Amino acid sequence: MPDIKHFNPDIVLDDAIQVFWRQGLPTTGIQALVTATGVSRSSLYATFGSKDGLYAAALDRYIAQHSTPAFAQLSSASSGLTAIEEFFSGLIEVRCSGPVAGWGCMVTNAYAGPECGDPGIRTLLEEHHTTLEAAMRAALTTAHDLGQLQEDGDLDAAAAVLATLAYGVNLRSRGGADAQALTDTVNAALAPLRTRPSPQEHLPQ
Repeated sequence: MPDIKHFNPDIVLDDAIQVFWRQGLPTTGIQALVTATGVSRSSLYATFGSKDGLYAAALDRYIAQHSTPAFAQLSSASSGLTAIEEFFSGLIEVRCSGPVAGWGCMVTNAYAGPECGDPGIRTLLEEHHTTLEAAMRAALTTAHDLGQLQEDGDLDAAAAVLATLAYGVNLRSRGGADAQALTDTVNAALAPLRTRPSPQEHLPQ
């Protein structure tokens, strides 16, 4: 008789995310996923097709749960550079403290692994990057309108740099970098973008 599905696929994906996020795809065996989810191998295959299929679904759900809300908040914020600082501050806090400290980011981990060569995974990663860069661009536009940035700055280039910096924070945190070192790097990246005080502001009163 065929297996009858008696489980919630979303809950299974949440459990699978924890395993894939911590261990990555190549080093995760199907038995580890069976143990983590409490669902039989045959039922996992019947629902997701393969371990790779389960990974792709888990990565998509990870992006929806973790990345998309953060990018939407960054895009819609009205505080410009402050929103970018808060984005990185929150990112560093999650990466360096709490229950998932040292795990890095599931997306960044995927970029660094062989799974990046899969066309479906690559599409998810590229869409993630495009959304992140657009969110940075939106926050920088707000910062420009608020007078927080130098007038001659290239916002597209700055958005690309900051998006890449986010991946760097994720990767370095997985390698053991501490929160202060990562914060210092972010501050150094933002410093050249800020409006410089006019010479008159330095004159004695």
